[in-house]
Amino acid sequence: MKSYYCIIVAGLAVAVVEAMAASPGTLEPPKTIAAPYPEIGHIEQIDAAMDKLVAADAKIEILAEGFDWSEGPVWVKEGNFVLFSDIPPNRIYRWDEKNGLRLYLCPSGYTGETSRGGEVGSNGLLIDARGRLVLCQHGDRRMARMKAPVLEPAAEYETLVGQYEGKRLNSPNDAVYHPNGDLFFTDPPYGLEKNMNDPAMELDFQGVFRLDTKGKVHLVTKDLERPNGIGISPDGKTLYIANSFGKRPVWMAFDIGADGSTANGRVFFDATKLREKNRGGNDGMAIDQHGNLFATGPGGVVILTPEGKHLGTIVTTKPTSNCTFGDDGSSLYITSDMLLLRIKLKTKGAGFD
Repeated sequence: MKSYYCIIVAGLAVAVVEAMAASPGTLEPPKTIAAPYPEIGHIEQIDAAMDKLVAADAKIEILAEGFDWSEGPVWVKEGNFVLFSDIPPNRIYRWDEKNGLRLYLCPSGYTGETSRGGEVGSNGLLIDARGRLVLCQHGDRRMARMKAPVLEPAAEYETLVGQYEGKRLNSPNDAVYHPNGDLFFTDPPYGLEKNMNDPAMELDFQGVFRLDTKGKVHLVTKDLERPNGIGISPDGKTLYIANSFGKRPVWMAFDIGADGSTANGRVFFDATKLREKNRGGNDGMAIDQHGNLFATGPGGVVILTPEGKHLGTIVTTKPTSNCTFGDDGSSLYITSDMLLLRIKLKTKGAGFD
């Protein structure tokens, strides 16, 4: 197993990689790719309505490569760049058209002094209403916020929530803000060193939670085996949750009340048949301004209407973890295994003019 550690100097993250003794030599660091960018995958159209969202000949570009497991991308409008996690090495990278790939922050998810295994880094990333970076921290088992402004990264964090009813969270995975300021997040065991068999686990379920604006934590559901990606419709009335459990690969939908409470949980889309023919599990998602879901799952990015109809898939050919809208809102940035990808769409992400 590789081991990683970080040195923080004058607020800048400098990553140092130590290779295992059995593999002498220097590990290849992730690298940016110069334009014109190579392409990967293809567009699979199931319904003609897909053409209103993604052109049949749209190109899936490879922007950077060499990551252990890329995840949790978020677009930073203030700086015109995308941030994303590389979970095992405990890092966050940034990419923009002018400068390419650069290390942004390390450590990102585990700040302890004792070395540990497992998926230690940050996972889902998001920007709050004041422009601050919020992180799902696997290793520290909390929802946290970076203390420094997003354009001045420093690996100092404050805890937003780390417990539920006096018990430590498992490992927050993905999160989304409701327009009213409530923070919804998922809490599967993937960041625990021994996953479901980790003796440090304190909760006896894998939950979805809501942190309201007064600081109170509410349980949304504990009925999903592996709650993972999460999103909210543009009108704030529907919560979507991906269940990455192999035996029940579904996306769920819940109604959101005026007070932030949730009700009427139901299966939005069942991906069982997709999993029979394609690699990958239900994971992160992004939602466009019309309420269509761009949900990473079997085959790549599965595109679903607000009514749960499968229009087609952006086929990446690799297990795909998450995606986010960026640039002018019509670019979809995709984290796919060891790659950072981008595709231009005909639609725009929710929140982009």
